[in-house]
Amino acid sequence: MNPTPLQLLQFTDTHLFADAAGALLGVNTEQSLQAVLDLARQQHWPPDLILTTGDLVHDGSIQAYARFLRHFSGLGVPVYSLPGNHDAAPRLYAQLQQPSVQAVDHVLRDHWQFCLLDTSVPGSEGGHLAAAELQRLDAQLAAHPDHHALVCLHHQPVPVGSRWLDTMAVDNADALFAVLDRHPQVRGLLWGHVHQDFHQRRAGVHLIASPSTCIQFAPASTEFAIDDTPPGYRWLRLHADGRIDTGVERIADIPVGLERASQGY
Repeated sequence: MNPTPLQLLQFTDTHLFADAAGALLGVNTEQSLQAVLDLARQQHWPPDLILTTGDLVHDGSIQAYARFLRHFSGLGVPVYSLPGNHDAAPRLYAQLQQPSVQAVDHVLRDHWQFCLLDTSVPGSEGGHLAAAELQRLDAQLAAHPDHHALVCLHHQPVPVGSRWLDTMAVDNADALFAVLDRHPQVRGLLWGHVHQDFHQRRAGVHLIASPSTCIQFAPASTEFAIDDTPPGYRWLRLHADGRIDTGVERIADIPVGLERASQGY
């Protein structure tokens, strides 16, 4: 009998504020996150671990990270986090060092290794992988060739088909793929940032982006555009033989107050 697969949930782009009433394009991000978490508890609970892949807060404040911790630290599940362009990365790393919620660079669990990368660049909406990040990733993968690997980051390493969003991707993705191509145990890349479902393959490796827990961006859009799709989360089943099953679950309704005609934020 095959070992039981690891059950993962990904929540991304929660965009919490210091103020519980904080809203992004009319959507109260705290209420929206709570609705998505409630759905996850109904549909896929308990997972073995949770990944939160950046833009955890919108304003970079200590108070917003405290709100994030209040949502995630009591779930009874290990939560691993990485920064996005709206996060204050040093503050995130300092605040998320709780027993159950941690910002770490890698995790080993059963037959799998999770490598968490920091693509954030202060003052920029786009992403970049510093030489030290790439060297660390290469060393982690080399140290555990017997573990299947899921590499996690915030910014997309490949175009997702929205011209405006793809100007804010990882700007040195070729260097990332040069590292990954040296390690055949890499099974997938998982990211946030694009506020939409995306799933392709490259040389057999899953390339996966996920919806935000608040607002969604319209796929295949030339300019900034909001999508009439509810918030959600991603579930993943990681098998001992390296296979990945995955899908997205969404709450039933678009959050109240969504400013559909907005031209950006």
